[in-house]
Amino acid sequence: MSVLDQILPILFLILAGMSLRLFNVLSPQIMEGLTKLVVNLVLPSVLFTVFLDMAMKASYLGVFVVTAAICGGLYALGRIVGPKLAPNHPYFPFLMTGFEYGMLGVSLFGGAYGLQAVGYIAVVDLAHELFIWFIFAPMLMIRRDGQSDPATILKMFATSPVVIALVAGLVCNGLGLSDFIKTTPVFSSLYGTMKLLAGMAIPLILLVVGYGIRIHREGLGDVLKMVALRYGILVPLALLLNMFVLGGLLGLGEPFQMAFFTLLILPPPFIIPLFMQKAPESERAYVINALAVSTVVSLALFAIYLGFHPTI
Repeated sequence: MSVLDQILPILFLILAGMSLRLFNVLSPQIMEGLTKLVVNLVLPSVLFTVFLDMAMKASYLGVFVVTAAICGGLYALGRIVGPKLAPNHPYFPFLMTGFEYGMLGVSLFGGAYGLQAVGYIAVVDLAHELFIWFIFAPMLMIRRDGQSDPATILKMFATSPVVIALVAGLVCNGLGLSDFIKTTPVFSSLYGTMKLLAGMAIPLILLVVGYGIRIHREGLGDVLKMVALRYGILVPLALLLNMFVLGGLLGLGEPFQMAFFTLLILPPPFIIPLFMQKAPESERAYVINALAVSTVVSLALFAIYLGFHPTI
């Protein structure tokens, strides 16, 4: 299979999603419903089935530490340079860190290398998920409300279908329940249902992502500064860490290095606008535009990287 055969279906699905919006085939309300379907049912099915069969190794702890350090370091950098580089944009630090793993990482990596390969990027994302729930989201709440509510954060974490599926998959894996789940009546049927739902993930997510891409010229200069800084740091950092840490110190193979690079070129989390109810409309427009531009850049970088790493 050529690189074009791998990347073009992904791009065609994204373009199809954009066409659904441009030609008013689906309303924003319907697309919002599809997004909820992805987050609450499809993506949890992917994560549970992936983690159920994953072989866990001690070396994965090293990836956990590296990913956590990158997330925290980028946020700190955003707080330091934000007042100088983007003095009128208080949400700048949140655009410098975090990665849209759920709505883009799974579909890109799985679409290019097969859904069975999602386990690699799921491992490198683990620390990032904890960062999002226990640092990123609370800081967003502080920015919005002036304070963070630990009870609200814990409730969001404990009731998130994505988190529940991830933890359930890890626990069942650790207890050696994989064969039991796959062979026991009812449980095997539930597992089969999840596998069917997981098969919907890539096309459905890419359609949703394409529908949401909308770049505006107004304020584009400020957005491009942020995007240039973010990817000017992350692309060389991903390549260097793959060479000297993941591949060298930790001894992890190329699939994990490919997953790590993919994670680090993803756009900032798409949840940021959900915490901006009190922000000025101009700041919301800046963040939404930044997410759209970052998504396009991510797609371009992934296509280039795929050309050099076409198979796992």
